[in-house]
This record gives sequence, structure tokens and C-alpha cells, in this order.
Amino acid sequence: MKPTLLILAAGMGSRYGGLKQIDPMGPCGETVLDYSVFDAIRAGFGKVVFVIRRDFEDVFRQQVGAKFDQEIRVEYAFQDINDLPEGFNVPEGRTKPWGTTHAMLAAESLINEPCVMINADDFYGRDAFASICQHLQSAAATANGKDQYCMVGFKLSNTLSEHGSVARGVCTADAENLLTSVTEMTKIFKTDAGAENREVEGAYVPLTGDEPVSMNFWGFTPAIFGQLRAAFVTFLEKEGKEQKSECYVPKVVDVLIREGKADVRVLPTTSKWFGVTYPEDKQDVVASIQKLVSAGDYPAPLWS
Repeated sequence: MKPTLLILAAGMGSRYGGLKQIDPMGPCGETVLDYSVFDAIRAGFGKVVFVIRRDFEDVFRQQVGAKFDQEIRVEYAFQDINDLPEGFNVPEGRTKPWGTTHAMLAAESLINEPCVMINADDFYGRDAFASICQHLQSAAATANGKDQYCMVGFKLSNTLSEHGSVARGVCTADAENLLTSVTEMTKIFKTDAGAENREVEGAYVPLTGDEPVSMNFWGFTPAIFGQLRAAFVTFLEKEGKEQKSECYVPKVVDVLIREGKADVRVLPTTSKWFGVTYPEDKQDVVASIQKLVSAGDYPAPLWS
């Protein structure tokens, strides 16, 4: 069964300052998202589901989705801050979305096959898509009583910004490349020695830069949705009255691993990740894409 590509595109990119999902990055006006869909199609994916917000549905369909209609099946899901389980309400004054777990759950009714969740504004590369697609089509859905998931791991040092902090799921894996933990770190800065997480004042966490990190490139079976629903309810019970709390998919995965409910294989890749967190990052992404186009990895224009 061909997997589905689930693209989280509901965020406006607060640190970037605009709708970076449709910001041109390629030599012929292509977006980073264009390259992800292109790589997914040639890797063998069968469908793309975009998670967006209703308020920019029309412009997104016209400027993004319409380009792919003749290439691959395209569907849309809508993340709404008010879409909560029975018994829960949005606290007064909250405007921030509930995070990637909530975004994935918005697409639950559209996905009945293995799926890959990605960010709309991250460039993952051809080999990364090929690797995860092949794994999902060949691996068992369950083994030893555990659901079998996967992720593509990228080297932390290759995912840092020169212009400010980034949020990353810092991973550890065993000798068999099975994920053993994911620690969500939300203020990682590049340093001369590697990197440093500065979430807690006075208790900075040093990092070498060699750590594998999650860039929200996860491969799941449909079993993940029931687990996400349960985790989201638990999250709302504990943090649902806060103004800015979010329920992250990597945190849910970490709990599933520790509770013995899932195995997650870390897939290596020859692809190099790059993305835009701050406006100053854009010129680096544009230059990186141009190098790949010049090397013949992508046509220009991407879509004929």
C-alpha cells in the first residue's frame, strides 16, 4: 500500500514573520513544500494531505494545491483551535494552536494507510523520502506486540540557524538503530563547541552537535491516531488551561517507547536537511536549492 504524505502547514511562522509555506525559494519560484511533494511523488507516495487553517484555504488551494492536482491525489484537513475532545474548552485569551499532535488528529478521518508526517517549511531531500517510503512499504505494522514506526534522523549541527534558537527533538538510539528516547528542546543555540539548549536559565544543556534529531519526519501506521487521541486528552487534563502549552508528536512517541507500546526505527539518510526559521535563513536555503538544481537533482522549473 502506498503511504500518504501528511504535511503540517497550518502555522504562519511567527518567528519568520509570514506565510513561509508559500514563499518562493527555488530558481523558478518553487517553495520548499514543492520540493517535498516532488520528492514524495518520485519516491512512491500515493496521496498528499495538507493540514491547514480555514482562513487561508482559498489562497493555499490556488497557490499550492492546484500545482499537484494532476500529479498526485490531494486532500485537505483543517486545524481549528476549538476542535477539542468532549469536556474540554479553549481557555479565555488563548490564541495559540495546540501543537503537532492536534494538527495530526485533524487529518485522522482522511488516512487509513501508513503515513509520513512532515513540516511544510523544511527541506528533507530525495534520499530521505525514498528511504522512509521503502521502509513503510516493507516493514511489518506490528512486532513483539508493539506498533512499528520510524523516523529519519538528521545530525543536529546540520539543522541549526546562525540567526537564533531552534526547537528540535533530540534523540538517542540503541545499537539496532531503535529509538530509545526523544527529548524536546525548544531553545537550542549554535555555539563554538557545538550547541546549547537554553530553556532553563542557569541550567543550560551542552550538546555536541552530533546528536540525531527529529525534524518531524515520522513514519506511522494508522494505529498512531488512537494513541495520539489518548495522549492529547492526557495533555489537556494537565496543561489545557495554559495559554501557550503544546502537545508535541515527539513527546507522545517518547512515552510510547518508554511504555513499551511502540518501536521506532531511526533511518539513516544521505540527504541534508535545511529550512527557514528566521528571515535571514532564506538566502542560505535559496543557495542550497540552487546547488541541487545545478547538480541535476531537480528540474527547473520543477513542475511543467
